[in-house]
Amino acid sequence: MIDKQITVTSPLLPDIQDFIPYLEDIWQRKWLTNNGHYHQKLENALAEYLKAPFVSLFTNGTLPLITALQALRITGEVITTPYSFVATTHSLWWNGIKPVFVDIDPKTCNIDPEKIEAAITPKTTAIMPVHCYGQPCDMLKIKEIADTYGLKVIYDAAHAFGVEIDGKSVLEFGDMSTLSFHATKVYNTVEGGALVCRDAETKKRIDYLKNFGFAGETTVVAPGINGKMDEIRSAYGLLSLKKVDGAILSRKKIAELYRKGLKDVEGISVMPDTEGVRHNYSYFPIFVDAEKYGMSRDDLYFKMQTKNIFGRRYFYPLISTFSTYRGLESAKPENLPVATRIANSVICLPMYAGLENDDIERIIEIIANQANRV
Repeated sequence: MIDKQITVTSPLLPDIQDFIPYLEDIWQRKWLTNNGHYHQKLENALAEYLKAPFVSLFTNGTLPLITALQALRITGEVITTPYSFVATTHSLWWNGIKPVFVDIDPKTCNIDPEKIEAAITPKTTAIMPVHCYGQPCDMLKIKEIADTYGLKVIYDAAHAFGVEIDGKSVLEFGDMSTLSFHATKVYNTVEGGALVCRDAETKKRIDYLKNFGFAGETTVVAPGINGKMDEIRSAYGLLSLKKVDGAILSRKKIAELYRKGLKDVEGISVMPDTEGVRHNYSYFPIFVDAEKYGMSRDDLYFKMQTKNIFGRRYFYPLISTFSTYRGLESAKPENLPVATRIANSVICLPMYAGLENDDIERIIEIIANQANRV
């Protein structure tokens, strides 16, 4: 008998019967894009849910990063992390900005604030941290550095939907934050994203930039792009928003089962919840100490696949190792020892609402049974 396939994620889908009336209404309105009825409703609903000042919807999660840099007129060098999805650094490249990588904190996998100051040069204009796995960065320390040196801060919050610290949204920090609503995320609009800013005037500029720079029928005020979200995905997003709290609760229970089942497996470590943080449990990374575990990360990763369990080495390899960036001085492995070690030891286990207890037990059993085996 072939084991049931367990994938690393599965999309949170609204009920299709609930979606049909929305589609019928869109068909009736005959307004499919360009800041339509559902687009406006979703922006308002997300701003309220996320406790975010101003939300601008985008058609994916990469365009908000590119647009944030444009809206803030960032140039020169930007300090960022090598431990992220490539879109983070690609957004800098697309804007003609030089990324400067600094190492990460081993506990949070986020950019290490203690390493930022030494990387600042006269060309530095901003810091672009990532709330990795939804773990909040040390935002107070980052703000202190940014204020001292007059730098902008753009948070890549692709993993941090709904994450709060002591009741305050992580999206309230920094000059801007970006979100991804990709199908793999806690909350999705199939594809999509958003850019969060502090004031109405900045939102107006962002909305110009995502619509080719148009400020009116015949007026173009900036070299914008087409980043707009359509009505169908906006309506889908409204329905998804109704289910996201239940999905996060389900993910929390899965995380608790993983932690309980793996706590005594030598050589396997996990990330604990942070006190005062409302986590969204977007990922469940484990870290393999090959010497203690008796098997390398890659050996375990591929062994799991033979059992039809598909985790993900997320994030591996480091962005700094890709051909576009590895020639940078800051990309040298000796400058990024923690990020290199973490990237070579991580596996994100299957995590999604609806993952069954039997499947979780099977995953735990396979990891536990491989311990100290070659």
